[in-house]
Amino acid sequence: MAFYKKAKMKVNGKWYPKSVLVVSPATTEQVAKRIAVESTVSPADVRAVLTALGGVMGDYMSQGRSVKLDGIGSFYFTAVTTSNGVDKPEDVNATLIRGVRVRFLPETRYRGAGKGRVSTRGLSDVDIDWEEWKGEEKESKGKKEKEKEKEHTEP
Repeated sequence: MAFYKKAKMKVNGKWYPKSVLVVSPATTEQVAKRIAVESTVSPADVRAVLTALGGVMGDYMSQGRSVKLDGIGSFYFTAVTTSNGVDKPEDVNATLIRGVRVRFLPETRYRGAGKGRVSTRGLSDVDIDWEEWKGEEKESKGKKEKEKEKEHTEP
């Protein structure tokens, strides 16, 4: 089950549902155990493969390649550049690159045939039951500090 909360957009003042993460992320250990149950591979072997995956993907992407994992999608690097840019193409060089981002595109799947053919993105192509989150929101550190200051300054 997935959760949402009601959120007001500052830009237009309208309310929208916003997804909420309510539990800690699934760990490598949990994923490894689940994959082991659904396959013939031991949890230790799955863990070893998952641990190596990040380094191998980073190596391929640093060579200017994308990495496509069947059933998941494609990963690739993009360059983060200076916001100003330059006026002439001959002034473009690697010193303008300030960082790297990893981008992800979920795998595209197709259902049906002919005019009824529909494409969907993998990983999000699951049945999700949405329920409004009724739990307490975590307060930001700044908000907590302001409330403490207010308590100390009020008589």
